[in-house]
Amino acid sequence: MRDTGWRRDQDGAIRGEGTVTAQEMWNAYMKKCGSEHAEYEAWAFGEDADELAELVVCGKKTATASAYPLYEREREPLPRAGEYSVILDSREQAVCVIRTDRVYVTPFRKVSEEHARREGEGDGSLAYWRQVHERFFRQEMKEAGLSFDEDMPVVCEEFSCVYAGE
Repeated sequence: MRDTGWRRDQDGAIRGEGTVTAQEMWNAYMKKCGSEHAEYEAWAFGEDADELAELVVCGKKTATASAYPLYEREREPLPRAGEYSVILDSREQAVCVIRTDRVYVTPFRKVSEEHARREGEGDGSLAYWRQVHERFFRQEMKEAGLSFDEDMPVVCEEFSCVYAGE
């Protein structure tokens, strides 16, 4: 990953060398593509933000999944194709910009082998994906006062990494 050394910036704030805020990353991407599109979300992957962000940058991870009931509970809209996100690391520093290509909802038990492969984690198998995501979703749902079962709707998002810095 990137350098994690520290320095003082021109305003005296202490920042890691090589770190970039979400806004700085977004501005650099907008300059590169000559666009003025102003809307983006900034977020980190849930369990191991650094490793998962690195998988995106290297092209191995082109999908993610989230628990649909949590969108309902928070009254948040689902991601939509064409939206942009700045992916953050565990220190909330920008790693890359992604564009959402496709979003669909399916029960946990019907998530496909193709989706598991696109998530790029572990050995890329559906069995690995189910094991890791069941554990993660059970914990998330428990923390929200909800329960997990294999019929729980899952938001499957496919994306492209469109910018990872210079």
